Amino acid sequence: MLKLYVDQDFFSPYAMAAFAALTEKGLSFEALTRDLAAGQQFEPAYRAQSLTSRVPTLVDGDFALSESSAIIEYLEDAYPDTLRVLPVDLKARARARQLQAWLRSDLLPLRDERSTETVFGRKPVLPLGEAARKAADKLIAVAEAVVPADGGNLFGDWCVADAELALLLKRLTAEEMPPRLSAYAERQWLRPSLVAWRARQAR
Repeated sequence: MLKLYVDQDFFSPYAMAAFAALTEKGLSFEALTRDLAAGQQFEPAYRAQSLTSRVPTLVDGDFALSESSAIIEYLEDAYPDTLRVLPVDLKARARARQLQAWLRSDLLPLRDERSTETVFGRKPVLPLGEAARKAADKLIAVAEAVVPADGGNLFGDWCVADAELALLLKRLTAEEMPPRLSAYAERQWLRPSLVAWRARQAR
């Protein structure tokens, strides 16, 4: 059985993406946790598997791989007969990867002020500072450009970029973004794979 190492609190957006990919593909896997606050990611045995001492890390037999983007790409290639979680079309897949890379590398003020602990209800929602507000405006502009007019999935069929964009949008309140984007984020939030991720937080 595949193994996926994630953070103990199930807060990591990167672990969530890998978890969603495995779940959507219908692959049997065991979710194991590392207590990042206690430094378990630096234990020698885990470091030997992860290489980067981070979560998520996927273990498939004698092969281990960290970094969620690499994990998702690996799953697409290693299990081609399962549901695709990245677009099949070349240009759509490139656009999905562009969005994923941007969501992971930009918008830092927003991600700092509204961490996933806020998204998952563990911290209160506070007013955004000026830098975070500018980052939110940038996020909204990009989301309005890529989310279809009907609020459906980004590329027709669901892909993991939908989950990642929804998580960023969920850092904003419904009042802080256009209704169409709020509805899109809420619809994605009800995706069974994301519901399953959030359910782990209550255990």
